[in-house]
Amino acid sequence: MSSTNENGENNNISVVEERPRKKAKLQQQQQRIGNSFLKRTRAYGKLILFGEHFVVYKVPALVGAVSAYTDCEVEFQEKENGETEGESTGLEVVDDRPAVPNYKVTKGAEADVAINLVLKHFNLDPTKRGMKLTFGGDLTCASGIGASAAQVVALSRAIGLALPKELTEDEINAAGYEGEKGYHGTPSGIDNTASTFGGVLRFQRTDGDPIFVKKNIKRPIRIVYASTGITASTTTVVGDVKAKKEADEAWFAALLARYVTLVKNGEAALDAGDMPTLGKLLDENHALCQELTVSCKELDDLVLVAREAGAVGAKMSGTGRGGLMLALTPTEEQQDAVAAALEKLAPQVWKTTLA
Repeated sequence: MSSTNENGENNNISVVEERPRKKAKLQQQQQRIGNSFLKRTRAYGKLILFGEHFVVYKVPALVGAVSAYTDCEVEFQEKENGETEGESTGLEVVDDRPAVPNYKVTKGAEADVAINLVLKHFNLDPTKRGMKLTFGGDLTCASGIGASAAQVVALSRAIGLALPKELTEDEINAAGYEGEKGYHGTPSGIDNTASTFGGVLRFQRTDGDPIFVKKNIKRPIRIVYASTGITASTTTVVGDVKAKKEADEAWFAALLARYVTLVKNGEAALDAGDMPTLGKLLDENHALCQELTVSCKELDDLVLVAREAGAVGAKMSGTGRGGLMLALTPTEEQQDAVAAALEKLAPQVWKTTLA
C-alpha cells in the first residue's frame, strides 16, 4: 500500500515506511523543544578577578561569568490517577554534569542540603509531590568556578518553568542565594549573582541587598583557567580566614586596606581596557591571597607557568587551597600558548572570553 499527496498523486512511499519517518520527525521536534526548554534554565560559571575572601567583608569585588553553563530539568512525578497529593513519591536527582574527579563525592552532602533549601524556598515538598531533577550542561564542576551557584540557579529557573511560575531575575537570584547556603553556610552572594545575570560585574555585599553593576567591557577579555584537581571546602577555608582575622585584627585590616586600593585600580584598568595594568594587579591580588594563606603550592606552580608562557597576569580564583587559577591572555596567540603550557601540568585547562 502506498500513500498519495493532496493532488491524488502516488508518493511511492508505503505506510510501513512512512511511520518510522513520522516517528523520527516527532522525536526531532521533541528534542528541539527539550533543548529550547533547557536553554531557558542555563546558569553560568564564574571566575573572580578580584576579591575572593575579602568580598565577605563588604568591600567590592570584580567577577566575570564564563560561557560554560549548567542546565536543569524538573519533572513532577504524577500518580497514575493524576493526583499529586498523598503518599510520598520522593525526590530523584540525576546529576549528569561533567566534574573533576571526586568533586561530586566531596560535595554530595552539601549538594543535597542546597537542593532541599531551594525546594523549601518555593514551598515544594517531595514527600507530597514527587520530583525528578536532572542536571546537565557543559560547565565542569571544580572548586572556584561557581558550580554550586550554577546548580541552584539552574534549578530555580527550571522550577519556575515547571510550576509554571513567572520569576524575575532578582527572584531567581534570591532563590539561588538560598541554595548557596547549603554549600557555603553564609555565602557572599557573588557566585549566584554572576551565575544569574552573566557578564562582568562589580559586586559588593551590604547589610541589606547586595549592590552590583554590570560593567561595559571595551574589549573582550581572553582568559585561560586551569584546575589543580583538588576540591576544597569553601566553608572550611572561609572559616579559617575568619579565625585568622579574629586572632589578629590589625594584620587583616592592613591586608584589607591594600586590597581596597587594589580593586579600585583594577576596576579603572578594566574600564580603560588596559590589559597590562590589569594583569599586574591580578598578580598583586594573588600575592594578597598568598598572605591570607588561601593559595597552595599547586596553585602557585600553575600561576608561575602561566606567567612564564606569556600571560600578562595570573592568580588563584575562588576558594583557594586547590580549585582553580586564571591567567589573563589579551591575544588569541597568548591564550593558545598559555593553555598549551598549563596543559603540561594541570589536569584540566579551559579557554574562555569575558565580555
